[in-house]
Amino acid sequence: MKKIIYTLIAFLLLTAVAKAQSQYQPYSYQFYQKFNEDVYSTKTRVHSSLKPFFIDDSLLKHKYDSLMNVGVDTIGHHTWLYRKIYNEHTIDVKDKEYTFFADFLGDLIGGKDISNKKNTWINTRGYQLGGTVGKNFYFYSQGFENQAVFPSYFNTYIKQVGIVPGQAYDRSYGKKSYSDWSDVTALVSYTPVKYLNITAGHGKNFIGDGYRSQLLSDYASAYPFLKLTANLGNVKYMAMWSYMVDPAAPSVNYTNGYHNKWGVFHYLDWNVNNRLSVGFFDAVIWANVDSLGTYRGFEYSYANPVIFLRPVEASNGSPDNAIIGFTGKYKISDGITAYGQFVLDEFESKHFFSGDGSSRNKYSFQLGVRGANLFKIRSLNYLLEYNGATPYTYSEKWNIINYSEQGEPLAHPFGANYKELIGLLNYSYKRFDFSGEIQYAKYGLDINGLNYGKDIFMNYGYPAKVLGNYIGQGLTTNLYYGEAKVAYLINPKINFRIELAALFRREQNADFLDRTSMFTIGLRSSFRTIYNDIAAYRTHK
Repeated sequence: MKKIIYTLIAFLLLTAVAKAQSQYQPYSYQFYQKFNEDVYSTKTRVHSSLKPFFIDDSLLKHKYDSLMNVGVDTIGHHTWLYRKIYNEHTIDVKDKEYTFFADFLGDLIGGKDISNKKNTWINTRGYQLGGTVGKNFYFYSQGFENQAVFPSYFNTYIKQVGIVPGQAYDRSYGKKSYSDWSDVTALVSYTPVKYLNITAGHGKNFIGDGYRSQLLSDYASAYPFLKLTANLGNVKYMAMWSYMVDPAAPSVNYTNGYHNKWGVFHYLDWNVNNRLSVGFFDAVIWANVDSLGTYRGFEYSYANPVIFLRPVEASNGSPDNAIIGFTGKYKISDGITAYGQFVLDEFESKHFFSGDGSSRNKYSFQLGVRGANLFKIRSLNYLLEYNGATPYTYSEKWNIINYSEQGEPLAHPFGANYKELIGLLNYSYKRFDFSGEIQYAKYGLDINGLNYGKDIFMNYGYPAKVLGNYIGQGLTTNLYYGEAKVAYLINPKINFRIELAALFRREQNADFLDRTSMFTIGLRSSFRTIYNDIAAYRTHK
């Protein structure tokens, strides 16, 4: 089998026609959906499921340049200050041998949580800088220092998890009336030959064509990683190794280190033709120190960047956590693309096919449709998506090797034991941007000290029941969520904008009812994402 794989890779390398790429664009759904018309065209073969994109890709460069110059007046002669505010990077150096840019990034937002009679605000000071050396080397970093008063449901999440969702530790530890955190990401990217990119950094990655990902999402906090990406024409292959932390895991000892774990991720995306793409994924998570307190460190049997790891992990007889996954995408037309994902965490055939709800059959799924120019309206982008995960998916018998980073899921924010339907719309006209989101979710929280399968940090070896499990069991909870935003783009280089937003949220079960009706207005910048559409982690009063 290995000989067949090596032969295939060698053949693809020899026939590759890809151009060298090294410059990344930070991923956020809000910005990336603006590429829908080009990425999901039946005339192109973009590897759309592996993010962040290389924005110097010839298939994306034209659209990227147009987005970076939205509303920019290239005819008139303006002052230096006008150009810096509306059109340019604060520092922007372009030379034949290198480039460099740097900017101040800030958020200043005020709001009112009407339902809970609470004023909210966010105050962020940040930076971004980046550049190139030659044609094949790229570097980028952004960092933020933040303080905020969030709506009540957000605070409930932070108190339960200790993390500002997807960002970092809340340094206030509940002792202050506001949250306080900092977040820094950085990477260096090098393309030594046209078909291979090497990236090292501290950041996030995303696999999939949807708003959510069941494989690897950008929800959890940033982590250190080393990533190899081979662009082989119709095939793109990614191998990534990461070093993560689990603050909820029990300490082992100070000498050998504790709370830390490693992960290796493989993903192969194949554009079969202009319409059909399929992808194959696997991941293994293992602890830096085993359950007996013995230092393990990096497992060199997982260093091979080519082979898929599930057979290797099984042949090792190791206790590591391995999952496999599959993706698919089909462009029905230029305006309609259907996509999906399936993740298999654990499988017992006799129970799987009998449909008896075994706790050992752990899987998640996604079905969606997305596209551009809805109703033939130019720049009206849309997405409709259905996600779900059976109870106990992504969890393990030893919580440090569950599928998480920094106390949050590496896949869908809800963890497991949920179903979710979500719809998104976005329309852009010159510097104006209009977006809307509606969401319904049903999930089951743990009650009475029993593990019903939503909290991926619980030991799935002690389920509330072995058979008869179903999505939504436990404390059945319904979530209704809606959000609308109107923004005016001031400077496209840093996504600097004035933004007005309204949010409605209702989360209800037999134990509690959380209502949030909120309005916000302020200045925002950067391409980062802070997810507001999150669910309660555990029950509360």
